[in-house]
Amino acid sequence: MDGNSNVRKPDVFHDGEKENDSLPVEEELVVALPIEDSLDLHTFSPKEIKPLVEEYLFQCQQREFREVRIIHGRGTGTQRNIVRSLLARNPYVAEFKDAPPESGGWGATIVMLKPKEFI
Repeated sequence: MDGNSNVRKPDVFHDGEKENDSLPVEEELVVALPIEDSLDLHTFSPKEIKPLVEEYLFQCQQREFREVRIIHGRGTGTQRNIVRSLLARNPYVAEFKDAPPESGGWGATIVMLKPKEFI
């Protein structure tokens, strides 16, 4: 045994469900990403976009980046609209625009960050 022989898991939860009948609990995973001058959102789900972009901009501003690129893809424009909405109200953002064609065009957004002393 594991030294906890007096401790038992209940066979039934408080609502009457048996342990095997419950839904699996999704664990929250925290992944450290390198802070570079571009962020590709293709591998992230829509619910991850807001906290990811906000933290990315904060970290870039702390590292005194002045310009970064957020790659959201062309698709239907949903990711682009989410990103642009976040950028419009982010205190670290001075301005933003479509990336030039060679950097993704309207599938990416170039973000100019404010210097630390202006925050």
